[in-house]
Amino acid sequence: MMSPTELQEIHDFLVLIARRAADMILKANPSTVTADSKKNSADLVTETDHAVERMVHCSLKSKYPDFEFLGEETYVTGQKLSAKPTFICDPIDGTINFVHGLPTVCISLGFTLGHMPIIGVILNPFTAQLYSSIKNQGAFLNLTTRLPLKSVPAPLEGLNKALVAVEWGSDRAGANWDLKARTVLRLVSGKETGGCMVHSLRSQGSAALDFCAVAAGSLDLFWEGGCWAWDVAAGWAILEEAGGMVVDANPGGWSPRVDGRRYLCVRKGRSREEQKAMVEEMWAVMGDSRFTY
Repeated sequence: MMSPTELQEIHDFLVLIARRAADMILKANPSTVTADSKKNSADLVTETDHAVERMVHCSLKSKYPDFEFLGEETYVTGQKLSAKPTFICDPIDGTINFVHGLPTVCISLGFTLGHMPIIGVILNPFTAQLYSSIKNQGAFLNLTTRLPLKSVPAPLEGLNKALVAVEWGSDRAGANWDLKARTVLRLVSGKETGGCMVHSLRSQGSAALDFCAVAAGSLDLFWEGGCWAWDVAAGWAILEEAGGMVVDANPGGWSPRVDGRRYLCVRKGRSREEQKAMVEEMWAVMGDSRFTY
């Protein structure tokens, strides 16, 4: 493990880079016309995504030449997360929001060591909300407000009293899509039809900001299959430092991988037992089906 001083230095540099990225994002003028698609029309990329990632990569390589880098726009199929010190970057999480002018967008910068999230920095340029954390040092909003926002979190009382986040992703057909659609329908359906009757669902269009909302205690739970390490690494670090729990979206997966593509997050409650009960209730909603990511 690196020293607290070394980790603080990395954290502070990531905050500096995130602010540079935010300036670039705010100066951009994206649209659905100028955006390019990657896999399909729900998987978009802009020149700003590429420019921000280039800036981030160059800045990090200049200061930390021996550390590895995993970025969304430079990812090569088959590339694996290393156990070595690794920076993980999503230059714009929420690109579809970005091109439509919806201000739920962020730059997400994570740092992992031994495959585990150690530092997280997430900044929404449009709201100026900065979420950050260092392993064993807590998680904060705008560097000074400790997360979760409530010093005494409300108890976790089950899915029927929960505000739950889900995302739709760009996979819109096949077994994984069918599982997601069935599970979401069961979450929102009434008890009389075998549903969970959750308070409601939220889809922010940014997994990183979903993690932050769970860390803040604004959302109770986030369930997702199909996103990537760059979507979650920073948010995972922040959520755990805020007392939250991250497990596999598939039942029984108490030890998930950062690059496992399946995530279930629960906010801090009154006890770990409460969190585990919420996890198991969510797993039960899936029945015998499993994501195959």
